[in-house]
Amino acid sequence: MKYKDEILLGDTIETMSKLPEKSFDFCFADPPYFMQIEEGKKLFRVEGKEFDGCDDDWDKFSSMEAYKKFTREWLSQVRRVLKDDGTICVISGMQSIYEIGSILRELGYWVINDIIWKKSNPTPNFGGTRLNNSHETLIWASKSKKTKFTFNYKTGKYLNGGKQMGSIWEFPVCSGLERLKDDENQKLHNTQKPEVLLHRIITLFTNPGDLVLDPFGGTMTTGAVAKECGRHYTMIERDEKYVKYGAIRLDNVVPNIGDVENAVFDIKPMKVSFKEMVENGFFLIGEEFIHKNGQKAILHSSDGKLEYNGKIASMHEIAGEMMNSSRRQNGFDYFSVLRNGQLISISDIRNEYRNKKIA
Repeated sequence: MKYKDEILLGDTIETMSKLPEKSFDFCFADPPYFMQIEEGKKLFRVEGKEFDGCDDDWDKFSSMEAYKKFTREWLSQVRRVLKDDGTICVISGMQSIYEIGSILRELGYWVINDIIWKKSNPTPNFGGTRLNNSHETLIWASKSKKTKFTFNYKTGKYLNGGKQMGSIWEFPVCSGLERLKDDENQKLHNTQKPEVLLHRIITLFTNPGDLVLDPFGGTMTTGAVAKECGRHYTMIERDEKYVKYGAIRLDNVVPNIGDVENAVFDIKPMKVSFKEMVENGFFLIGEEFIHKNGQKAILHSSDGKLEYNGKIASMHEIAGEMMNSSRRQNGFDYFSVLRNGQLISISDIRNEYRNKKIA
């Protein structure tokens, strides 16, 4: 069965059962929330207009036990088709996120983070009977505690203005021109997620070329953002109407791939040995290595060991000792050498050598 960069029409559990095991790098899932709205109950906005919320048939289950059974089955299939180092990010509201999290753990998943999507423009609580429900929760999980999963840490730091990316993300709900409409100009799907949320997820938790699974395709937002970011996708959806409009959406997506999408901030630099840098004249045996605090050591040997106060040890150990630290410190972060009368970081010299090798 062809499934790469495809929309698969059908029941998600049955369709996933036909996919090869360990074939996906990542899964984003936006399953039914089981809103448990009373039959026939209507909500009205302050101005008196009826609120068109989520009362679709796909969100209805006979009981919480039935919903949990469904959740266990689709999460089991996702676990089967994920690669060993793959991860899943599942989103839901207060109605079901705790059940989903419990089942994830029962099945052996390891929760890496929970993430709060704080809505900057949430739907009000029209009756004023409780707190405004202004967020949804995402659970990011791997197949096991020992999984070496993808996390583009430096990309997140870049997106967050140089600070560590936190677990509370503020974005508006999907609205305006982004929201898909049908031929009668009515919103196509009640719970369409904003592209900016999926862009954050896909750029942090996947790499270019990865294959992303979405078991509840809906308006195909996951596929659209995956394609735009240079990833592949497999979308599963049982509703022919969603598939029809979603396919048009995907056909119109043009990849827009920059440094964030390419995860260039997280590309590990070429490994070079200190010995080869000495052999190529980038460092000289006997020259001074000057710490940021002004203390000096002498390069003792081509393996990067320094001499300091009669002690010969690695530059990292010496850096820590100069800082009165009981732990080693990365010498490349602290030492400089004199070049033409100016202090130059040994990290910059290492990068200069790397660039020469690449050239």
